[in-house]
Amino acid sequence: LPAGNRNPQIAWSNPPLGTKSLIVICEDNDVPADFSKANVEGETIPADVPRTSFIHWVLVDIVPEERALMQQPFLKEFLLAVREAACANGMRRGLNDYTDAFKGDPNNEGHYYGYDGPCPPWNDERVHRYVFTVYAVDFPLLPLKGNFNGRDVKEAMKGHILASASTVGTYTLNPKLIKNS
Repeated sequence: LPAGNRNPQIAWSNPPLGTKSLIVICEDNDVPADFSKANVEGETIPADVPRTSFIHWVLVDIVPEERALMQQPFLKEFLLAVREAACANGMRRGLNDYTDAFKGDPNNEGHYYGYDGPCPPWNDERVHRYVFTVYAVDFPLLPLKGNFNGRDVKEAMKGHILASASTVGTYTLNPKLIKNS
């Protein structure tokens, strides 16, 4: 069922001693490296083609006292560019990979902050896995200013991660792969 492009609720407990902030990243590592056949009528994307990563969500500067991120409609409409990095409780949104995906597209170009949910090609023969990872880090604020993306955050976290935990959700738009229950 459609979720209205809301992030899933994510909860955690007992961050390790020394945790100054938390970071959440959602990443799909099942994106076809060659996207030229994506959503093209009469074409399919075989499950075994080379794949790459696509980051759907970057949220930083989460205070360690927080114990959950509730389901939020960060965007009212799928792929509507959020123009602001700041959000509740001092948290900041990083740029997700829709920012790069739509570069040069006059209808969709912009800065895409925060959560944009799953949207794999409907003709992909692989079910996509969306990995949601919470990182406990030893700095109170991410040492990056201005616009940053998931790769920037991963680089800035090196040597500062005290613990991490992940959960995986799966999703497909391919009618052949959708199981009727």
